[in-house]
Amino acid sequence: MAKLFEPFTIRNTTFKNRIVMAPMCMYSSHNEDGMVQDWHKIHYATRAVGQVGLIIVEATAVQPAGRISAQDLGIWSDDHIEELSETVRLMQEHGAKSGIQLAHAGRKATVDGDIYAPSAIAFSDGYRTPVEMTIEDIKETVQSFKEGASRAKKAGFDVIELHAAHGYLINEFLSPLSNKRADAYGGTAENRYRLLREVIDEVKTVWEGPLFVRISAHDYADGGMTADSYVEMAQWMKEQGVDLIDVSSGAVVPAAIDVFPGYQVTFSEIIKAGADIATGAVGLITTGIQAEEILKNGRADVVLLARELLRDPYWAYTAAKELGVEIVAPKQYSRGWVF
Repeated sequence: MAKLFEPFTIRNTTFKNRIVMAPMCMYSSHNEDGMVQDWHKIHYATRAVGQVGLIIVEATAVQPAGRISAQDLGIWSDDHIEELSETVRLMQEHGAKSGIQLAHAGRKATVDGDIYAPSAIAFSDGYRTPVEMTIEDIKETVQSFKEGASRAKKAGFDVIELHAAHGYLINEFLSPLSNKRADAYGGTAENRYRLLREVIDEVKTVWEGPLFVRISAHDYADGGMTADSYVEMAQWMKEQGVDLIDVSSGAVVPAAIDVFPGYQVTFSEIIKAGADIATGAVGLITTGIQAEEILKNGRADVVLLARELLRDPYWAYTAAKELGVEIVAPKQYSRGWVF
C-alpha cells in the first residue's frame, strides 16, 4: 500500500487516507450573511465522492468584520449551524472526514465598516488602514473563536483548523512586520504569539477533537518570520495540544515568491523535525508520485491539495492508478474504473 493511501489517526479520529483538501474560499455566500448555499454542498460532497480523506471547509469568519469578502462563509451566529451541519452530513456520507477553518481576516478584510489589526498599518496601497485593536477588541475576538469552535462542534465537524496564515489576523499578530504593538501582544516572539495562545486555550475548552493550525512559515521579506523562527512557536502549539501544523507561507506583506512544484515542502520538514509535531505539506502538489515522495521521506504526515482538487475532484483515483493502488469507487461509478 502506498503511504498516501494509508489511514492516519489523530486522537480518536481516523482518516482513510492522507489526502486533504485545503481550505479555499468560494466567495459564494451571495446574500452576504455568511450562510451556506447549494454550491457549497455540491462542491464539498463532490470531493468526498472523489475519495478525499479530509475536506477542510474554506475560511469561515468568526466575526462579520473578519470576512475576507462579504461573500465569505460565517460561523458568528447559531443561525449558521444548520446548513453547515447538512454540509458535514453530505461529506461524511461518502466517507470523508470534515474540517472547518475558523478565520478572521484582520487588515485584509474587504467588508464595509471598520476593519481591525494588531497595528494601524495597511497591507498595501490597495487596502484600507485598519483600526488598531484594543485589549477589549482582542478579548472579544478570542471569545468569537471559542464560540465558533462550539458551533463547529454542534455542526458535527471532525476537525477544526485555526487560520494563522496568509496575512490574516492571527498571522498579523505573529509577524513582526505587521505587529508593531508595544504592549503584551507585541514585541517579543512570546508576546506576538499571545493571541494565538489565548485562542487555542479557549477553543480547547469546548473542543476535544483534532486541532490543526495553518501557518505562513516564511514572510519572504527582511525582518520577517522564517520556518526556523517558527519552530519555537510550533513547540508552543504542541505543548498546548495542537495536533498538526498545516504549513503554508507568505502573504503577510506583499512579496515576490519563487513558486515551483513543492516549494513549501521544505518548511513542513523544518517544522516537523524541529518541533516534533505532525505537519501537512501544501503548495503545487499535483501528482500521486510527488505526494508519495513527500510522505515516504517523512517530510510531512499528510498532503494538502488546493487548486489541483478544483481541476480534478477525483484526483485520488488518478493518484491511485499512478501508484498502482486499488481503491473502491462508489458503486454508481464502478463501471468507470474497470479497464
